[in-house]
Amino acid sequence: MVAYGTTVRVHYVGTCADGTVFDSTEGLEPLEFTVGSGKVIHGFDEAVASMKVGETKSVTVPACNAFGVWCEDKVECAPLYALPNAKDVRVGKLFYFVTEVGIRIPAKVLDIEAGVARIDFNHPLAGQDLTYQIELLDELG
Repeated sequence: MVAYGTTVRVHYVGTCADGTVFDSTEGLEPLEFTVGSGKVIHGFDEAVASMKVGETKSVTVPACNAFGVWCEDKVECAPLYALPNAKDVRVGKLFYFVTEVGIRIPAKVLDIEAGVARIDFNHPLAGQDLTYQIELLDELG
C-alpha cells in the first residue's frame, strides 16, 4: 500500500459509464502526483493509496468522489451581450470564463431564449460515475 505523502507515477485510462474515454495517459508520460495532495480527484487518490507498485486495478469512482453531483444551483442565466465571444455562443457548446485571477471555469450553454443564455457551471463530468484503469508504476518517495 502507498503511504499518503508519497509521490507516485501512474498510467491510467478514465472512462464514463457509456465507455467513452475522457482522459488517458496512453502515449504520454505517466501522471506524477503526491498521494493525498489533492492534485487528483478523491476516488482516484484512494484507489492508488490501496495499490502496490506493479499492480493494475480497475476502480469505479462514484460522482460524489469524482467531480461531484450535478447541482441546479450551478446553473445561471446571463444576457448574451455579457458573455465572452458572444457571437460564438451556441447551445451545447463548452466554453470557459476566466476569473480576475486567471482561473478558467468551464461552462456549457444549455439554452438561449430572448437573448438570455442559461449556463451550466457544473464540471462537465459532474454527476457521472467514472471508471479508471490504473497501473502504479513507481513510488518516488
